[in-house]
Amino acid sequence: MSFLNTLTPPSVTPPDYTTPPFPSLYWPFPVHTTASLYLYHATDIWRFTVLWTLLFFGATHIAASLYAVLVQLRNWKLVWIVPVVFAVVGGAEAFVAGSVVGGLLGGVYNGGQFRMSTWIPFVWGAVNALVVVLGGFAIQSGL
Repeated sequence: MSFLNTLTPPSVTPPDYTTPPFPSLYWPFPVHTTASLYLYHATDIWRFTVLWTLLFFGATHIAASLYAVLVQLRNWKLVWIVPVVFAVVGGAEAFVAGSVVGGLLGGVYNGGQFRMSTWIPFVWGAVNALVVVLGGFAIQSGL
């Protein structure tokens, strides 16, 4: 039985671990910095990823809705609905995309028992928003 205990890797979560407050971004370069902050639990990774994705999608969709409002300003009776529709659709897209990516990241990092920097959910939130922006362009090749 002691052989099986040696195959189980020890938990990497420190005993005094508390979830850092959102956003908890730190200066990553080693020049008189504060301590690095890490995420250890899958729920924390999921939550940070969803929140960053919501923020990036919100900025992207609000910018697009402002452009649409400016273009269609002559139709002022109906143009007010554009930011509302963009906010609802963007929020739903962000929650789904952030949940999928956050769940995958949480599973991979917990499966490998790695610690995750708080910058990783930030980067994946930006990547999610960039995928949506790139999806708005027509592809002229024969994909």
